Amino acid sequence: MRLKDLITPLVVPARTLLLEEGQVADTLYFIRKGCLRLFFWNDGKDITFQFFFEGDFVASFDSMYRRQPSLFSLESIEPSELLSVGRDDFYRLIEQSPWLRRRYEEKLIDRFHSYQQLFLSRIRNTPQQRYEELLRTSPEIIRRVPQHYIASWLGITPVSLSRIRARR
Repeated sequence: MRLKDLITPLVVPARTLLLEEGQVADTLYFIRKGCLRLFFWNDGKDITFQFFFEGDFVASFDSMYRRQPSLFSLESIEPSELLSVGRDDFYRLIEQSPWLRRRYEEKLIDRFHSYQQLFLSRIRNTPQQRYEELLRTSPEIIRRVPQHYIASWLGITPVSLSRIRARR
């Protein structure tokens, strides 16, 4: 089984829903070009909690692994070029390829680290501090992601984000 025989290239426009909250994930995506976000709905509000860019693997890993409904949705923010592989093919591939397994594990660890940082930042930091941290650690988000998604990710309203930006 060769990797290139199992991968499907996809080109999707901005605002394409690749996985809907409540569906069982059966696809892993690799971003060649573009930006995706993970989000969920809470009391009718769309809450963004992670962004992904070129070189990232993206899936609802928990849903894909456990075959349970996803707790979030996956959507393109920009027109994107992706490589997709089905769940079963992917798990067979990582059994056969130590390099691919290591790369996948590294990405999972990176994701876990991001979630820890986000969790701690929400507890410890003010919205202003979270924005400053974002500027310092992830300037590509500021350049490429619409402000209303950034505000959601920071846990504030777009109006609050505008005020924070004006104070700089």
